[in-house]
Amino acid sequence: MAGPHRPPPTSPKQSSSPKQASSPKQASSPRAPPSAALTPINSGSWSPTRPQISLEQATQRKPKSNKLMRRVRSVIRSFPIVTPTCRIPMSSRINDGHVHGGTRITGTLFGHRKARVNLAIQTNSRCLPMLLLELAIPTGKLLQEMGLGLVRIALECEKHPIDRTKLIEEPIWTMYNNGRKTGYGIKREPTDDDLNVMKMLHAVSMGAGVLPSNDAYDTPDGELTYMRAFFERVVGSKDSETYYMMNPDGGSGPELSIFFVRI
Repeated sequence: MAGPHRPPPTSPKQSSSPKQASSPKQASSPRAPPSAALTPINSGSWSPTRPQISLEQATQRKPKSNKLMRRVRSVIRSFPIVTPTCRIPMSSRINDGHVHGGTRITGTLFGHRKARVNLAIQTNSRCLPMLLLELAIPTGKLLQEMGLGLVRIALECEKHPIDRTKLIEEPIWTMYNNGRKTGYGIKREPTDDDLNVMKMLHAVSMGAGVLPSNDAYDTPDGELTYMRAFFERVVGSKDSETYYMMNPDGGSGPELSIFFVRI
């Protein structure tokens, strides 16, 4: 009777292959695909960080090398530039009418013939004046002297160590015309009449003449005349600037030179 109670067939049913087959299914159910699906996400999360690192390295290394090369080049180029500045002012004028180291701007001399002449400096003929000076010389006399030869006007003012006023913003200047003291130059704000003159001459790059007469300009001081030309602005330092008027006739030198010096 004990024999039929131990039938071995029950053990193969319990250890049957379906349970073992289910276990491999469960072992495969951890699903390497989901874990593999996480890797692309991780790899996808790595992909944006890699270009950021590469870009940072590029931006950090390239500017450094460029800055070093620029500094070396600037130091090397500075040596030959120093010597010409000590040798010229006259030889700095080259054949094409430019001054070495100068910036081209527009300058206008205008005023009634018997009244004090005004000097307007503009970046170009279509913008507002950045400097307007009233000089201590009649307009007709200055134009006459310019027709006879080179005119040099020196404007000097005192230097104050604490004051940080820009050179062209100084309010008053002592004026010398060809070495002779003639009075004072005064910086002022442009009036409506001055702006009307600039508007009438907005299309004129260079030239001279008489502006159309009207009631506003009919004064005992004579006709309202003007002369406009290109100037070369050379900044020597914060206390010195020079304005060379270029001769429209193509001569060797300008007819007018204006020096601003703070001493």
